[in-house]
Amino acid sequence: MTDADAPKPSPLPADHPAIPAPKTGVLLVNLGTPDAPEAGAVRRYLREFLSDERIVDLPRALWLPILHGIILNVRPAATARNYAKIWRQESNESPLRYYTRAQAEALAARFGNVRVSWAMRYGNPSVASQLEEMKQDGCERILVIPLYPQYSATTTASVTDAVFDAVKAMRWQPAIRTAPAFHDEPAYIEALAAVTRRHLAAEDFAPERVIISFHGLPQRYFDMGDPYHCHCAKTARLLREKMGWTEDFAPMAFQSKFGREKWLEPATEDVINKLGGEGVKKLGVITPGFVADCIETLEEIDIAGRETFMEAGGEAFTAIPCLNDAPETAALLETLARRETAGWI
Repeated sequence: MTDADAPKPSPLPADHPAIPAPKTGVLLVNLGTPDAPEAGAVRRYLREFLSDERIVDLPRALWLPILHGIILNVRPAATARNYAKIWRQESNESPLRYYTRAQAEALAARFGNVRVSWAMRYGNPSVASQLEEMKQDGCERILVIPLYPQYSATTTASVTDAVFDAVKAMRWQPAIRTAPAFHDEPAYIEALAAVTRRHLAAEDFAPERVIISFHGLPQRYFDMGDPYHCHCAKTARLLREKMGWTEDFAPMAFQSKFGREKWLEPATEDVINKLGGEGVKKLGVITPGFVADCIETLEEIDIAGRETFMEAGGEAFTAIPCLNDAPETAALLETLARRETAGWI
């Protein structure tokens, strides 16, 4: 054996702890889910979710007694029943958890030179736990992708809050990047269109209207400068252009209103009722603000929205799936990840 073949001495002392090879990581973060369709699990989830000042920004002295004295005693049982309607029995998890994991696995398969993980802003696995695991695995640079196409302080900003709260507690911090909103990303619009075309082609009817339904937001948040409504409007416009739809054929609406204050309008439920009253018999609803099907799409739209339309005189209803595990979703995530990790890999 020559000197060139001899093993190189380690630069570390012999008793130095093992150090993993440096890595770049990507963390996908979605909203969250209870661990089970049971009142106790839902209560824990709602406690964390509704305690976030990004979600409810009322004074704590006013809001917390309402949350702990009324909402957490009344709402969990009903919400658990709704989760039970959509729960994936074969894997004992919510659809949101199932599809978020599938999206991370699909991205990892396309992006093999990085570690790809996933987390929930509320619930498990937590943002903090996944960042710690990634750091322990050698991730010195981590890109966080909030899985919200349209930016809002209630969603995207809340994820970055959680990320930097977790990093703040670390003695040694990895470098962090956070991906921006992707409401007008061409790959996102193309993915929405591809999923929509496949779904409608498989139906035995053609909808007379398709409502483009986004999650709602208090009007006050928009008035304070949150760009969410503008992002939703641009996504809707770009999707219409891609699909060849008019605004009359595909109106924009907002769902999931909570509380008594004024929210963004029109409300999805009101538009469903209005169209049914006007004689529309065949209706579709697409929910492009969600990249994975969840209680807001599967229960609120596909179950409750369907019932509302039928009671209003409708005859056929279809809820267009979210991006879920479509191949275009993996392509979209790869596009975002490669762009935002530029210079790292």
